Amino acid sequence: MTVAFYAPLKPPTHPVPSGDRTMARALIAALEATGRTVDVASDLRLYDGTGDGARQDALFDAASRAVDSIVAQPQARAWQVWVTYHNYYKAPDLIGPAVSRALGIPYVQLESTRARKRLTGPWARFAAAAEAASDAAAVIFFLTHRDAETLRRDAPDAQRLEHLPPFLVRADLPDASTLDGPILTVAMMRDGDKLASYRLVAETLALLPEGVEWRLDIAGDGAARAQVAALMAPFGARVRMLGACDAGALRHQYGRAAVLFWPGVNEAFGLTYLEAQAAGVPVVAQDRPGVRDVVAGLQSPVDDGPAAMAAHLERLLRDRAARAQAGAEARAQVGAAHLLGHAAARLNTVLETLT
Repeated sequence: MTVAFYAPLKPPTHPVPSGDRTMARALIAALEATGRTVDVASDLRLYDGTGDGARQDALFDAASRAVDSIVAQPQARAWQVWVTYHNYYKAPDLIGPAVSRALGIPYVQLESTRARKRLTGPWARFAAAAEAASDAAAVIFFLTHRDAETLRRDAPDAQRLEHLPPFLVRADLPDASTLDGPILTVAMMRDGDKLASYRLVAETLALLPEGVEWRLDIAGDGAARAQVAALMAPFGARVRMLGACDAGALRHQYGRAAVLFWPGVNEAFGLTYLEAQAAGVPVVAQDRPGVRDVVAGLQSPVDDGPAAMAAHLERLLRDRAARAQAGAEARAQVGAAHLLGHAAARLNTVLETLT
């Protein structure tokens, strides 16, 4: 089987790293691991981040031309299913449903979100298109139970909803962390939810008692680096900002970290949580939708704020046996449900029913 793959928010070939690009590439790897060939059907980015009606009109036109071009390609005749990753109101799939109809092949979505409240306002036309694309899907795979709530609420009668747990693109677990290094934070530095999480990190660290020895390494960079540096300045040399780290550098950090600390404000799920836990690093986060889909163990209640996270951190930092146990449980959870083989098997089971 040959699969046509499309990511309207950010194509897997995009030069700028991000979680969306990482996940798109991971999904391609999982589809290939089923034994199928994957063609990236288009690299047209259909994203409007500001609610600009003129931009949306231009993207509708570009998508219409892309549909005609794709359908005319000889390689399209080999496709047996179309798979779109991350259809939502700021980046609706304006291509997949039309091409699938023209070719007479099943249309599938991965990680789609419903937002009918956006059917009025600056994204109204895009939101309507995203809803129509979701309606057209024979199957929608949801990655988090938060997304599943609205998908179930608004699903047409014949549509199937299937759970695909978030996963790492690796066949097995890495070596376990020594747990003798610093606290680790891995996150981009940008305004909005990321900066809100960094504020919570700083507020939490300030609540740790004097007798608790701690250091924090931050792997990440971005436009809000200066704001993050200002938040961490009161802690002096106990906080190191490592900048952006490549995969090898991150493996080194996970291989020695004592704890991964990231509150997770509005995280979709966060691959960083899975990467840390795969190495047996326990996580301190807030009990939020998305986060709870991937993080093992009980996390800090959101309403209890930094005080709850500080208590959680203190316990793990003071008690090596406790963090070793928490890390082992987290590592076992990743090994049981969040590796490439599990994702490929889940995808294969469902795709086999469509052709």
